[in-house]
Amino acid sequence: MADASTDPAPGAGPAPSPRPHRLAVITGASSGIGYELATLAARHRFDLVLAADEPAVHESAETFRKRGVHVTAVEVDLGTREGVADLHDAVQATGRPVDALFANAGITLGHAFLDQRFEDARRVVDINVIGTLDIVHRIGRAMRERGEGRILITGSIAGQTPGPFMALYNGSKALLNSFAAALREELAGSGVSVTCLQPGATRTPIFAKAGMSDTLIAKLPMSDPKDVAQDGFDALMRGDAIIVSGMANKVLAAGSNITPSSILAKVHRQLTKPGSGEG
Repeated sequence: MADASTDPAPGAGPAPSPRPHRLAVITGASSGIGYELATLAARHRFDLVLAADEPAVHESAETFRKRGVHVTAVEVDLGTREGVADLHDAVQATGRPVDALFANAGITLGHAFLDQRFEDARRVVDINVIGTLDIVHRIGRAMRERGEGRILITGSIAGQTPGPFMALYNGSKALLNSFAAALREELAGSGVSVTCLQPGATRTPIFAKAGMSDTLIAKLPMSDPKDVAQDGFDALMRGDAIIVSGMANKVLAAGSNITPSSILAKVHRQLTKPGSGEG
């Protein structure tokens, strides 16, 4: 006896083929916002290419494979030209076009700029800026040639504020915020959309990794990365230009537009100065 759930009704023609999965590339995918973006992409029938600079990316891949999507995990340093090239090679090895790029990888670094080792300071720029621009350039060109694709760049409301003791992070996010808006306009009418996700402080490992666990900002309530990722994913799929995640962050972002930068810097100093969260 034929299974009625798979055989077409008489005269109805062959059953339609299931819609093939789309392909998403997600950087910084082993934890935090990137992991939650990958969760949403898998839920929406995207196969995944996940990139991160730590072995946990392979554990994440196993989790998503159990959800019925194909996953390629790439453990690479996106702060190097070689790491970005390795990721791009892995994407090309799939033989498939990229439908969505989530350029999310980023790090921060605590303490005053002149107290940091320059090698560590430069790494913030190499990962947040150079690595992001490199992978957007490589994948964005292919999207433009095809006339279809979506790009989400994770900026930050921090990019609207001078950031004492996080000077390079805030500066890097200012560049990404501006870059995303400019690239979107360049691609107008091409079939490729660019969305900038601008969260505020989010509950991820970023502050602990930056040596900022003793700061006030690390003690304050933070956004849930699941909520941030949902806002970003939804905005990407709608084709929005910018999404500031969370009502409180929307208020902060609006306030920063009318507050002198000197005052913003003084407020930021109180949040990020080493030891400000002790006592």
